[in-house]
Amino acid sequence: MRNQALEGIRILDWTIWQQGPLGTALLGDLGAEVIKLEARDGGDPGRGLGWLSGMSLSGRPNFYIEANNRNKKSITLDMKKSEAREIVSDLVRCSDVFVQNFRVGVAERLGLDYESLRKVNPQLIYAHATGFGPNGVDARMPSMDYIGLARSGLMFAVGEPDDPPQGITGGIADQMSGVMLAWGVLAALVARERLGVGQKVDVSLLGSMALLQGLGLSARLMLGAAAPRVRRTDSVNPLWNHYCCSDGQWIVLGMAQGGRYWTEFCRAIEHPELEVLWPGAEPEKSASEAVAALDSIFVTRSRAEWLARLRTADMGFIFGPVNRVDDLPDDPQMQANEYVTKFDHPQHGPTDMVGFPVGLSATPCTVRAPAPELGQHTEEILSELLGYEWERIEQLRKHGVI
Repeated sequence: MRNQALEGIRILDWTIWQQGPLGTALLGDLGAEVIKLEARDGGDPGRGLGWLSGMSLSGRPNFYIEANNRNKKSITLDMKKSEAREIVSDLVRCSDVFVQNFRVGVAERLGLDYESLRKVNPQLIYAHATGFGPNGVDARMPSMDYIGLARSGLMFAVGEPDDPPQGITGGIADQMSGVMLAWGVLAALVARERLGVGQKVDVSLLGSMALLQGLGLSARLMLGAAAPRVRRTDSVNPLWNHYCCSDGQWIVLGMAQGGRYWTEFCRAIEHPELEVLWPGAEPEKSASEAVAALDSIFVTRSRAEWLARLRTADMGFIFGPVNRVDDLPDDPQMQANEYVTKFDHPQHGPTDMVGFPVGLSATPCTVRAPAPELGQHTEEILSELLGYEWERIEQLRKHGVI
């Protein structure tokens, strides 16, 4: 195997659910050694997920744990015991990064906060992922993905103007915050390499989701109002819209400069009479008539036919299918770029997993190991990494420390 970008970097992962685990999984994909610190009594709560909207996971991979914890090792510890915290200190001495996503105050009570651990390892990068950031009246409030969606404004940014707030499946706020967590750790690693300093990295659901909505929020900050939700039928550009085809599948058009393409587009779909329906030069004027006309046209043929026709036109039109999540694994672009990758899981055999979205030609990202069983590597870490004698390990087990 070729070298990887973070090969030789060791990360201690004291995180649960999705926000923190996803961030450390991304770093693991880059080659870092990630040691997951889990509670003895059940570990990461995601391990208890045995269903999905009525779908039983019995006998199948726990998709939640696998997606967020691949390429990791697991050690179980009772953090309430001083001996367990001593083990963490020993691990911190030989590690580069410590990550946690418990609410403000939890790590401090256990002596696992940044100020305490930097005394053990001054070069340590300490990352803390929270709901609302480290400061402010709500800094100590617990949070979950759904709260991040709501408080960030995203639930009022999707849908049409009169729609109630819209939930989004898939843990989008957790996912975005996990990506920003990995980004922050990478930046801190570069700074340590260049400047020789360890530091604390803070990320939150609220801040990450604010960045995700950069343009809408920037409009509010600079123009006084956020970019509004618009009804599909009232679009000011018929070529920036999505249309239902005869087979119930949808096609999306993404030509922001609609006026530039309108004439040729009307000819490509064999309806040149529509050219006069939309001038394309009055962006503030509704194009509802043109949208309605295209609605009635697209519904006459299947999506596959329309995609083929627009490709054949070869006029630089910007368009594509509106996929369901169920469609993604079969999308040829997903396959060609390995955005879905196959991993030979030791329990479940060949298993498709979400691949890494960034290609690195010299130091590629890989899925090397499945999510670990709870405490799978406890003895290995204590004996091989920390050099504990077996008698000491047995005593720790006997006293309920590990």
